[in-house]
Amino acid sequence: MAEWLGAREGWGRVLGVTVYAAAMGYVEAAAVIYLRLLHGGVDPLTRVRVQPTTSLLSAEVGREVATIAMLAAVAALAGRGWAGRWGAFLLAFGTWDLAYYLFFAPLVGWPTSPLDWDVLFLIPLPWWGPVLAPALIAAAMVASGAVLLLREARGDVPALHWPLAALGIAGAALCLYAFMADAASAAGGGEAALRALRPTAFNWPLFLVGYAALAAGFLGTALAPSSAAGARGQASETTAAFSSQARPDSAPGMG
Repeated sequence: MAEWLGAREGWGRVLGVTVYAAAMGYVEAAAVIYLRLLHGGVDPLTRVRVQPTTSLLSAEVGREVATIAMLAAVAALAGRGWAGRWGAFLLAFGTWDLAYYLFFAPLVGWPTSPLDWDVLFLIPLPWWGPVLAPALIAAAMVASGAVLLLREARGDVPALHWPLAALGIAGAALCLYAFMADAASAAGGGEAALRALRPTAFNWPLFLVGYAALAAGFLGTALAPSSAAGARGQASETTAAFSSQARPDSAPGMG
């Protein structure tokens, strides 16, 4: 009667939805803290200005961690294997990043140019760079992720080529260094120095080398020839799912 309790796939979905919803709750809590402090206080009745029990910086770092958890949960739910899950993560992350600026700009009138600087992320150090730089990375992520998801849907799983994966990882590391180099130099001065940091020059040559490697690694992996083992595994899953649906004892009303 309770066979569904042992369904591994079902528990995986339960976990994915739970992680997503819990992370979403944290993101909303952090956003509400900011909004209520702007309008007088965290208590909506008294409007008494109460100092939060944690710093806004800590709340923001937690919000970023929660956002990544949400994206990872969506990826786990959307994909069936490594290709689909990685592809879903890339697609979700890239779309989120692009949509952020597409919504932000008309709402507040900034950024006014793709070359305007922004604080892109805070973990493990503040990332600084022109808006164009993360947008380029996001575009490569969207393209790679969409290809991987579409290929998995057809049972066409690409072979994982480690040289391509290493190229993508190395490119990502160079891009991250370009974003965090100024913060790394200022980190010795502590939090006050990081808060006061206002970079003025971006290392475009280093970033573009890293971006070329990242894009080649990500897109190369997405477009790699099919993995025979992956395709067989995908076909087996499809056959098993079809067989379980076709069994007479699984029909509604049967024991």
